[in-house]
Amino acid sequence: MGQDHSAQQSRKRSPWGVLALVMLTGLAMMRNGVDTPLGPPQPAAAASLDNQADPAVAATVPLPVVKPLPYAPMSRVRIPAIKIDAPVVDVGLDQNGWIAAPPPQDPNLAGWYQNGVAPGQRGTAVVVGHVDNKGGPAVFFGLGSLEKGQHVEVSRFDGRTAVFEIYGVEVFSKNGFPGPQVYGDTGHAELRVITCGGTYSKANGYDGNVVVFARLVKTR
Repeated sequence: MGQDHSAQQSRKRSPWGVLALVMLTGLAMMRNGVDTPLGPPQPAAAASLDNQADPAVAATVPLPVVKPLPYAPMSRVRIPAIKIDAPVVDVGLDQNGWIAAPPPQDPNLAGWYQNGVAPGQRGTAVVVGHVDNKGGPAVFFGLGSLEKGQHVEVSRFDGRTAVFEIYGVEVFSKNGFPGPQVYGDTGHAELRVITCGGTYSKANGYDGNVVVFARLVKTR
């Protein structure tokens, strides 16, 4: 989970391929969330994808055509609408083939799936984070409250910033997580921001994942 990117750069340029569509069936998050009556916000119906079967055509308003950026690792994620401004560490897969979560001790920490696409590249980049930990709400606690049209800003180690516009927010069951729909290549530079969601129990943790679908609209 270190930041030595140069030695693995060629490997990280690879497309998702079979790994994304078969192994990445969801996000492995902590099972010791905060047992509160309200819990984290869940996606509103108004934020749902307009076309569940095909995120490539889910945006109702045509988005600007933006030239994708070359590869560069991710360093920070900001979501102004819910006051997120968090550093990012590299994450891989856990022993069950799920995307691993960042260390839970720091509540303001996100993870970028380093074996996939870099944010701003053509393809689908993935950022993950805890919804809570033993101490309370964590970095992506408010993810389910996001709305269409709001932005996610990603800082990269090449000094560039990729700005993504949200076009859908969904909660999916972990037992039926639609890997191809979430991780598949839409032909655009896209971003998925993922945390736990759905119903919580002390025995099994959260039974779903909140997934934010966003597309590149600006670089600077």
